[in-house]
Amino acid sequence: MAPPHLEVLRIDTAADPRLAAFRDLTDVDLRRTLEPEAGIFMAEGLLVIERVVAAGLEIESVLTAPKWLDRLGECLGDWRGPTYVLEEDHLQSLTGYRVHRGALACVRRPPAGDIDDITRRAGDILVLGDLVDHTNVGLAIRSATAMGITGVVLSPRCADPLYRRAIKSSMGAVITTPWARFREWPVSSQDLAGRPLVALTPDPSAPALDFALRSCAGDVALVAGGEGPGLSADEQATCDVRARIPMESSIDSLNVAAAVAVACYALRMRKSF
Repeated sequence: MAPPHLEVLRIDTAADPRLAAFRDLTDVDLRRTLEPEAGIFMAEGLLVIERVVAAGLEIESVLTAPKWLDRLGECLGDWRGPTYVLEEDHLQSLTGYRVHRGALACVRRPPAGDIDDITRRAGDILVLGDLVDHTNVGLAIRSATAMGITGVVLSPRCADPLYRRAIKSSMGAVITTPWARFREWPVSSQDLAGRPLVALTPDPSAPALDFALRSCAGDVALVAGGEGPGLSADEQATCDVRARIPMESSIDSLNVAAAVAVACYALRMRKSF
């Protein structure tokens, strides 16, 4: 039995026009254009939807399978709005993949974050360069949040943190962690309220991360470049310190999200002593 406070609408076919917002979610090119223009994003899974509700964001509609309806009602609290219920085989036909985390919510995008609001807060900041993989963006923000980073600022070309895969890989951290986007790139310490910029690089000539951090007093801004090339020479030149993560064997670099996790842990431990 459906929770009494939900406006449950049982749908018989994936072709129903009321489900247009949930269609073709695996078409990256389509979704990264359609969603920002429509002012929406997709929240996948009960945990993420709970965080959307806790953050006070506006949910437009929800899509789920019959077996998840009761638990979804608990996640949504007092929310009132269309809750579309579709059999699981039709869900896959509609979205383009197997929805296995309970539900999808179509959510209004919050206003763009303000860089000044982020930099005014005390604490270390993560700066993400031209990352193109949404999963990496989500993982990086999740790790940064777990390690106490107080805000994230993105380059103009960095992938959208509110794309479904980024939200999913971050376990909703992109919803609760303040983030904003630079209009110009690269940036300097002045753009981050005087925080020294620490550029992550695999260059073996750069000092080891723990040694590099000793030269930085107070809060810092950790800068990570895009997949593959990382930060360019010009981008590194605007930073105050270059730092590498020492590695063993024949491995010369880490995935950018893994590197961010290691570096954010080092930042956290630096303030523990």
